[in-house]
Amino acid sequence: MSRIWSVAVDAPLGPLHYAIPDTLPPEALMPGVSVTVPLGARKIPGVLLEPSESAPEGVRLRETLGLIADRPVIDSKSLAWLQWLAKYYAYPLGPTLQLMFPPLDKSGGRKKARKAPLIQTDMTEGVDHSVALTAEQTEVVNAIAATPGFQTHLLYGVTGSGKTEVYMELIARAAERGEQALVLVPEISLTPQLIQRFARRFGEKIAVIHSHLTPREKTDNWWAAHQGEKPILIGARSALFCPLPKLGIIVIDEEHESSFKQDESLRYHARDAAVMLAKMREIPIVLGSATPSLESWQNAKLGKYRLHRLPSRIHSGGLPRIDVIDLREARDQERQSGRDESRPFWLSQELHLALTETLERGEQAALFLNRRGIAQSVVCPSCGHSSDCPNCEVALTLHGRSHLVCHYCDYHESLKEVCSQCNTGEPKPLGLGTEKIERDLAKLFPNARTVRMDRDEIQSREDLEEAIAKIEKREADILIGTQMIAKGLDFPGLTLVGLVMADIAFNLPDFRASERAFQLLTQVAGRSGRHLKDRSGHVVLQTYNPDHPSIQFTLKHDYEGFAEHDLGFREVLGYPPHGRLAALKFAGPDLQETEDAARRVAELARRSLENAKDPSGKGYSAEAAERADSILVLGPAPAPMAKLRNLYRFQVLIRGQGINSPVSSLCKTLSEHIEARAKSKAPLLPPKVRFSVDVDAVHLL
Repeated sequence: MSRIWSVAVDAPLGPLHYAIPDTLPPEALMPGVSVTVPLGARKIPGVLLEPSESAPEGVRLRETLGLIADRPVIDSKSLAWLQWLAKYYAYPLGPTLQLMFPPLDKSGGRKKARKAPLIQTDMTEGVDHSVALTAEQTEVVNAIAATPGFQTHLLYGVTGSGKTEVYMELIARAAERGEQALVLVPEISLTPQLIQRFARRFGEKIAVIHSHLTPREKTDNWWAAHQGEKPILIGARSALFCPLPKLGIIVIDEEHESSFKQDESLRYHARDAAVMLAKMREIPIVLGSATPSLESWQNAKLGKYRLHRLPSRIHSGGLPRIDVIDLREARDQERQSGRDESRPFWLSQELHLALTETLERGEQAALFLNRRGIAQSVVCPSCGHSSDCPNCEVALTLHGRSHLVCHYCDYHESLKEVCSQCNTGEPKPLGLGTEKIERDLAKLFPNARTVRMDRDEIQSREDLEEAIAKIEKREADILIGTQMIAKGLDFPGLTLVGLVMADIAFNLPDFRASERAFQLLTQVAGRSGRHLKDRSGHVVLQTYNPDHPSIQFTLKHDYEGFAEHDLGFREVLGYPPHGRLAALKFAGPDLQETEDAARRVAELARRSLENAKDPSGKGYSAEAAERADSILVLGPAPAPMAKLRNLYRFQVLIRGQGINSPVSSLCKTLSEHIEARAKSKAPLLPPKVRFSVDVDAVHLL
């Protein structure tokens, strides 16, 4: 066997060639084996790809330094999948392969264990905790189980329809066949409730991987899943990279969630990457949601995904009643009749009455506002000066009585009594946040017990578990929160949901704003009345824009109507899922330097397309020219949030007409060209300008 191998090194470089020393036996050499290699003066990890007959011309070979014993071999199917990921998302292969390994060595120093176990259950030994399925659930399970091999199943079920029971039954059948299962959930929905439901059914067979675990906990769970000790792995998107040798089924819960898209390094979408993994392993994958992404819905319409429906709730009398309160009319009426000054400005008379009646019945309520703090900005009434972050082009948020914070870079300062600009005015808070709601409710309902769930209050797994336990045990009457409370929670006593300001998500400069608003409104509303038998839950939705399509379709519980409406809008403009979209992102400390760098790359992209459109000079086929003609390069332009953490931000959008437009190939070509130029005397990008490629971009702010 050749003693020369190509190695994918953990660096932003293509594969490099290394010599294998005689000390390594031939039988230890195979694709997917991890080795340590020298790179410059450093020693870094790498993965063997394939043997070579000889080194590239002019290359002086260096020897690998040895095997990494604590790492399993990446099998051929996983290796092919990782190579696809790196190519599709235009990211170096070496760092992509490193995602397949746990954060720490298999053994090593262990810190003192947490006081609470990772998975808490109330299961009784020997008791069958399976749930009798409804006729609708049984039909879906049998339909999915009857399709062997690879198939993407889209499970569209209303909130409370029992999608989790379908997942568990499918996983139980896979376990009976000796197969492993992977369940991915968005980080925000990875609650103790979901884990406990699985643990009650499957006991100690569950491993968990998510960001609230310590590196040692992640490593231990990674190995337990990889070695089959715990054949069911539940986790956030990174759990996708834990190699499960006997993987038999993949489940993606809340598949529409944007948190499945990674925003740094390899900018993969866990849902799409999981579909490709299932295809390569020839196994089924189930995508579940009450509000499927329009990409998945379109795939179901085209027959690429198989659609299954759960149209009814299983524990209650039906979907909740939604009352829409037009805050403009309410404001006008109060001007004419006079306002009750004891009632906070954000609380309509209707929501106030609903809260009062809910508390009198001994039931629970939830108030949703997707903003933290006391107020979103502080403005001087004399000169109009606002307190803005010096590092970011955003207003500082008021927390507490005098604490101003930037939610992006964590800059903070104290609120001044006198305006620093005019030295006369007294800065006043404007807007509303969850902390303000909590304070107002304490005055309005002094005997009501409140729990607030936002990033200020919930900063660890223990915080989350404690908050959920209080609501489950009826030790809280009112839950106040941001989108953290929107999904994945099921509280039997919760009968009223109030959406304090539904308009917040409507006007963002993003073509997906309406979709996200509809999903959020529907999911929040779906927390209400999930276990009521004799009546439906109640939702009070306060808005200044009651005619917005997201609200109108939410009011009718009409996902399919909304999907048709928004898909029609996107088709006219060529936006996904009717087309392809990638974002080239630039960030640097100097405004002009960053903009110039973005402009040079945009011009390079346009030249590349023009060359492809000219088959005569470059040898391109007519088909390649036609595909290149389907791509449009837009920009550069400042990002909607043009400055963050002292870095100026620009974007170049690559938009392709049609789902087969070669947007990813163009991004890969640009990345390779920029990388090659970086080693020359005339690099395309200044050293301080950061460049990243986001194929199938989801977050454009």
